[in-house]
Amino acid sequence: MAKSKLDAVIATVPLFESLSKRHLKKVAGLTSTVEYNAGDTVIQEGEPGDSFFVAVSGQAKVVSGGKTLHRLIPGDHFGEISLLDGRPRSASVVAETPLSLLRLPRTSFLRLVKQDADLARALLASLARMVRRVDRSLAR
Repeated sequence: MAKSKLDAVIATVPLFESLSKRHLKKVAGLTSTVEYNAGDTVIQEGEPGDSFFVAVSGQAKVVSGGKTLHRLIPGDHFGEISLLDGRPRSASVVAETPLSLLRLPRTSFLRLVKQDADLARALLASLARMVRRVDRSLAR
């Protein structure tokens, strides 16, 4: 995938919405493309969270406790909470079709955040906006 396309894909993720173009390029530079076949488990509920993913092509299902919670299509993402806290996965993701994902490893991401205070502040601003949106939706 072309680097400019990577930047555009990363820019659609709410966690990264406050990042500058320069920071988006840095984050996109940490990603790699991973491929899965239909039926493959991408992440397993209860395993440590070590990566964040954005769907590029294909479809997957999110499963918890044996129940399908929802489906993922291109542009959807998962693992952002584990990217930040490394806690165990709250659900499994299983490919339903051939699936192409961008993978952002937690270790690389944390190293970048540690090295770039401006990027860290922008991420905090994005998190604050996400919390405000949830607060507003709960207040209705």
